[in-house]
Amino acid sequence: MANTTLEVTGMTCMHCEAAVTRALQKMPGVKTVAVDRLKKSATIEWDETKSPREKLIEAVNDLGYQAK
Repeated sequence: MANTTLEVTGMTCMHCEAAVTRALQKMPGVKTVAVDRLKKSATIEWDETKSPREKLIEAVNDLGYQAK
C-alpha cells in the first residue's frame, strides 16, 4: 500500500469534497480517502499496482478541479 497527498484546488464547498472523495474511492485499489477543501488536499491510501498516481490525478481533474 502506498500513501500520497494531492494538492487539489478549485473546491469551494462540502459538495466538492464529496465529489472528489467519491471519484477517488471508485478507483481500483483505493483503500482510504480523506479530502479537505480548506487545506486543498486529498490524502489517499491505495495499491499503486492497481491505479498509478497519474490516474488518481486524472480522476480529480476530470471533475473540473486541479490536482497535482
